[in-house]
Formats: sequence, C-alpha cells, structure tokens
Amino acid sequence: WSVGADFERIREFSPLGRVPVLVMDDGIALVDSASILDAIDNRVGPTRALLPTTGPSRREALRLIALAIGAGEKARDQLYERMVRPPEKFHEPWVARCREQMHGALGLLEVACPARGSAAWLVDDRLTQADITVACIATFLKESLGVFGDDAPYPALHAHVERCEALPEFRATHAAWFAAAMKS
Repeated sequence: WSVGADFERIREFSPLGRVPVLVMDDGIALVDSASILDAIDNRVGPTRALLPTTGPSRREALRLIALAIGAGEKARDQLYERMVRPPEKFHEPWVARCREQMHGALGLLEVACPARGSAAWLVDDRLTQADITVACIATFLKESLGVFGDDAPYPALHAHVERCEALPEFRATHAAWFAAAMKS
C-alpha cells in the first residue's frame, strides 16, 4: 500500500500512517521495522533469527543497522526537501548538512565492509539483518540519489551491496525507486 494513495487504509492499522505495518495473529499492529523484524526473529527462534541474540556480534549488527538507517533517514530528508517543499522554500544549508551526515554514516559502513574480508558477511559467517539493512538502504541511496556512481567513494560498500543484490532473494523482492534520480 502507498502512504499517499492508501493513507486512510493504512491508518486503520497504523494511526501514524507509516509503513511497514505487521498485524500479528493476536491483532496487535507493529509499526516499526525493528519491532517487526524482532517479532519475526522471535517466531523463528535463535538458530534462524537474522539478528544475533547476544554478545559482540549482536552489538556490531545493531551498530551497522543504525548507521544504515541513519544514512537512509538523511537521504529521505534530502529527497523531501526537493520533492515536498515549494522551490522558494528549498534550504540548501539543511540539504548540505543532511548530505554530510549521510556520507558520514556511509564512510563508517565502508570501513566495516572489508574488515572481515571480501568473502565474509558483515557479522559472523552468515547473512544477517545487518547485511540486509545495509544492502537495502544502499540500494535506495543508489537509486534515489545516485550515491554509487562512477566516482563513488565507497568501493567496499558498493561491492558488498552488489553481492547481496545478486542473491535470488534480493532479486525477487527488489522494487525500484519510483522517482527520478537526484544526485547527492
């Protein structure tokens, strides 16, 4: 459902009007990606959960997820400034600050990608929520702001994203960014 076209329909489950929303079997609606993923991990158990349950691996996964989400939020703020505000109210200093914050997070993700070697996942020895979140948000940044162009300063991050995007699960669920590309 679209938060534009289906806003009232979404609000039946999420008074915030935000997506995603997961309505549990008991009727409780979860309206935040982290809580939805936590509920799914809880349901499948620790051996199949996408987030490590304890220790340094969990902390590192949460750190990388937070960096990716932060970069995505700063990208969203840049896009909103261009897509929603009237042109006469566009505030370039705000956009520049958001861009700087986004690139700060991407710089830390760039460092994390090669830290375990080119064939390794970001945390432990299997695909985790950190890999998925980083790849999905990086793909959004690539498609919406052109972050991974020819002169991209994030080769390790880009290679990790390409590796994830090559997986059948990613290819089967990819939905391209709907708006015209805007350069970062």
